[in-house]
Amino acid sequence: MDNFEVRFSGSGGQGLILSAKLLSAALIAEGFNVSQSQSYEPVSRGGMSRADLVVSKGQPAFPLTRGLDFLLILDGAAAQASTGLLSAKTLVMVDRERVPTPPKGDFTLIALPFVESARQLGNKRIANIIALSALVARTGICPLQTLKDTVQQKSPPKFARLNQEACALGIELGSINEPA
Repeated sequence: MDNFEVRFSGSGGQGLILSAKLLSAALIAEGFNVSQSQSYEPVSRGGMSRADLVVSKGQPAFPLTRGLDFLLILDGAAAQASTGLLSAKTLVMVDRERVPTPPKGDFTLIALPFVESARQLGNKRIANIIALSALVARTGICPLQTLKDTVQQKSPPKFARLNQEACALGIELGSINEPA
């Protein structure tokens, strides 16, 4: 794909903006131009949060999302917030536990155990890395090695190993054909 739009949505404190920054860095390393925007409620944890990417091999025509190709939802609070931007071409990935009522419509929906998997690795705060990696594995929007390298380079030293484990688990989850 030469042009696409991605949204990471959920609640504050889930690392959505970090996920967008990591994917942006990986895509830029692959020669894409990326416009990133974000929105969050004025509470540090729990308020609705989102981060958007408009990605193009050329210059993005408009810096804000107008029709999502990929939507990742990590919290039920954000489940219905993006419905106006979805179409038949959209892939929606949700956390199976935290999004019990996903959006409904004419698009592809996949529910995966991001938070549950993060708990199994010992830290539910890495659900965002698992979800990001699953999205990239499922869509091929970025080479997996570029994502792995970016996660490794951008991780604080004390989280580097855990983030790499999260990345590997997310790639595994994203590679499994599991319907919602």
